[in-house]
Amino acid sequence: MKPAELRAAIVTTAQAAGRSGLTPGSSGNVSARIDGGMLITPTATKYERLTPAAIVEMRADGTVVGNGLPSSEAPFHLAIYRARPEANAIVHAHSPFATVLACARMEIPAFHYMVAVAGADRILCAPYATFGTPELANNAVMALMSRKACLLANHGQIAIGDTLDAAYDLAWEVETLAAQYWRVLQIGGPKLLDADEMG
Repeated sequence: MKPAELRAAIVTTAQAAGRSGLTPGSSGNVSARIDGGMLITPTATKYERLTPAAIVEMRADGTVVGNGLPSSEAPFHLAIYRARPEANAIVHAHSPFATVLACARMEIPAFHYMVAVAGADRILCAPYATFGTPELANNAVMALMSRKACLLANHGQIAIGDTLDAAYDLAWEVETLAAQYWRVLQIGGPKLLDADEMG
């Protein structure tokens, strides 16, 4: 995909996330890998006002190319791209139920076989660190080890994919699973699937 097309696709993904309730207000962010760096949504911009020209280009070392102020979460996007060469897109969301679990610092265990969509038998919750810090970036990378999604303590969720569509779809899967798990907890908790079944 050409850079101009990728900018437009990031806007489309971010606006879809906003309209659907996956990323309320101006929360969350969306990025895509490019040669030598990434394109990412800008900081503090409501998605309905987002344009392709507002998408910020960054080099792999964190340098901004041209004008624009990237999302404050740019450090963990860059860290994930460095650690996961197969990842070409990231959706970070403060989606309601994933954030509820994250604020309780809970992971999502193997209560349903669809948990495996994130690449393992549970979705981990990364330890808390202040937004935008190297510590948060490191925690996110570790929680994503061999996985495609994680929760961030007291924060939200991250989903990665080989395309923007794949990352967006996975973020919705995580939110759906979080909502289901939260509801199961209200009636006494789940009966977990074993490792063989999840495998």
